[in-house]
Amino acid sequence: MSAKPPLSPARVVGNLVFTSGQLARGADGAIVAGGIEAQAKQVMANLAEVLADNGCTPADVVKVTAWLTDASYGAAFNAAYREVFGEPYPARSTVVSGLLAPDALIEVEAIALKP
Repeated sequence: MSAKPPLSPARVVGNLVFTSGQLARGADGAIVAGGIEAQAKQVMANLAEVLADNGCTPADVVKVTAWLTDASYGAAFNAAYREVFGEPYPARSTVVSGLLAPDALIEVEAIALKP
């Protein structure tokens, strides 16, 4: 039995790209150390990679949903978010919730309009 979850990194439906929630996993598959700042940057890098793999850039994103394990992480997330997204920013929902992955502080998914 595989430990890999039953999901796709992204699905394309028509001209829309729906990404799965991205965690702050480094190249080794482990959640990166360094707290929310490091995790927020890694999540955004992972999201950009999934978008690129599906023919999109962050500029094509129209909707983002983010989950933070603590509301106090909002400023660090916003800083990493601004490094990736420019104005007009995508529509966004941010939820404070527990995450299934141990040590994960943030998860982000997006919907993009494929050019």
